[in-house]
Parts: sequence; C-alpha cells; structure tokens
Amino acid sequence: MNIVILDYKTLGDDLDLSPVYKYGNVIKYPTTTQEEAPKRVKDADIVIVNKVKMTEDVVKNAKNLKLICETATGYDNIDVAYCNSRGIKIANTPAYSAPCVAQVTVSMACALVTHLQEYRHFVHDKSYQYSKNANCLVPVYHELSGMTWGIIGFGNIGKAVGKVAEAFGCRLLVNKQNKIDGYNCVDLQTLLKESDIISIHCPLTDKTRNLIDKDKIALMKNNAIVINVARGAVWNEEAIANAIIENKIGGIGCDVFSREPIDENHPFSKILDYNNVLLTPHMAWGSFESRTRCFSTVVSNIEAFLSGKEQNIVKFN
Repeated sequence: MNIVILDYKTLGDDLDLSPVYKYGNVIKYPTTTQEEAPKRVKDADIVIVNKVKMTEDVVKNAKNLKLICETATGYDNIDVAYCNSRGIKIANTPAYSAPCVAQVTVSMACALVTHLQEYRHFVHDKSYQYSKNANCLVPVYHELSGMTWGIIGFGNIGKAVGKVAEAFGCRLLVNKQNKIDGYNCVDLQTLLKESDIISIHCPLTDKTRNLIDKDKIALMKNNAIVINVARGAVWNEEAIANAIIENKIGGIGCDVFSREPIDENHPFSKILDYNNVLLTPHMAWGSFESRTRCFSTVVSNIEAFLSGKEQNIVKFN
C-alpha cells in the first residue's frame, strides 16, 4: 500500500505523522507544485492532501489510486466528479477546527470593534509616553452588547461563533440554506442591511462563489465589520478592497484568500496599511489541538476505508 502525503508542511512541522505509517509505505513531501503532483501520485494507493489541486490532469495516470484524504473540511481543491467516475473515494475531516476558527473570528471582531491596532500603536510608538495624559480614548469604540451579528453559514463554526456573540449580548441573525429552529434565520439581503458585524463561514460552492460583491456591499452599513474565515473566493476581493478605500464599510478581518500566499498584485495589497484591516495567513484553523484532531481523523478515515467501511466519505450528487 503506497501512501503519499503531498504537502505535510501545511499541517505544521510539529505534527506527528507516524500513526499513518502502519498502513503502508509512506512517502511525504513538505510541499508539492501542480506540475510535480502527477508524478508524485502516479503509484499511490492513498493520497493525503491539503492544498494541491487534485484535478483530472493530476489524477488520470494514478491507476492504483483508491482514496484521497483531504486534511480539511472543504474539498474544493478536488475534482469530485472525475474521482467519482473513476471510483476514487474522497474522505474529508469535518468539525475538527470549529473551536479555533470561532476563536479567531471573535478575536478579529473584538480587535476591529475596539480599535486595538490603533491603541496598541499609540503606546508602542511612544505617543502615550509623551502625551501627558493618563489615557487615550480616540478613536471612539463601542460595546458589542446591543450590536447585531450576522452569520453567513451556520455549521459547526457558525454555531460556535453564534454562542459567543450571544454571550456578548449581540442580537443574532443567521443566513443558511435551510432554516433552523431557535434562531432568527433571514435572507442574505436582510442580514447585510441590519448587521453591525458580519462573519462568513459557508463552504465555497458554485452558489457561494463571489457571494459578497459590489452590490451586496452596497447593502451594508458603512461602519459594518466584515470577517471572512471561509474561502477567499466567497467574496469579491477587489470590491472589498475598494470598499475599504472608499470608506463604504467599517473594516475587515480575513484569514483566507483566493490566491495563497497573496502576492503584490493581490487586491488587498492596496490596503495592507489600513488600521481597519486585519489580515492573517490562513491560520485560523490551525491551533495545535485542531491540527492534531485533523490528522487523527485522517488516520481514522484510512483505517475505516481499509476495513471496508465508509467514514467521512464525500458524496457526489
């Protein structure tokens, strides 16, 4: 049994990969380019992958490939239709990252609403030292209590964020495919119009791609905080950058990008120095505990598959 790990570095250098060794001959690569991928998976029975796009061109000559293990909940990097036509199973790792993604989401919201970057800078550049004042209260900030927090996508992460938002005293609005009892579920337009904070937690699909565009931004309050910890392509990055520059929204927090890492031509390169912009390098999912849960699920998925059982197998519609 040949097991190939294409990009273990995305899981962190501190993670113990040895539990998977008992299932076969393991070949691991810290990173893999799209050009390198076809050759590296050619003789694999099982592939473990995070970021490499498993397209038809990558997979078509992998005649022994039986299982692709995605080290994430989302699997938009895998051509599910082609794999299904070949009988190649895909197993993802659901629910492992909810606590830490919710933690980062709320941290971003708190930092942006309370202007922590500006206040920190005021002390660290010695302005406070020379101010002769005991405190500084500019820029003015407001309490989360009484604000409306809109959540787009209400799976495990969205629900975890919702619990914290309600604990802060926020009014909660939810937009999801199917309404859920006990929550104020509204259409997207209503959520965008009424929310002071908007956090995005939906998967990337054909329906959600470019979900937040220029027209949707126009519906928002001009002081709204928008946080994206889902996928970069869920919102129009150019439109979001322009909204910041033109003061159409209050600020953004973002941990995901349509191109990762971002380059100098990325739309957000224009807003890197803005105090109301908080960008992080796709780290929200990656607490040590979360990464450990993720890989443990991958190992469990492989064990189940080899035992003839289906565990976390992605269903093709």
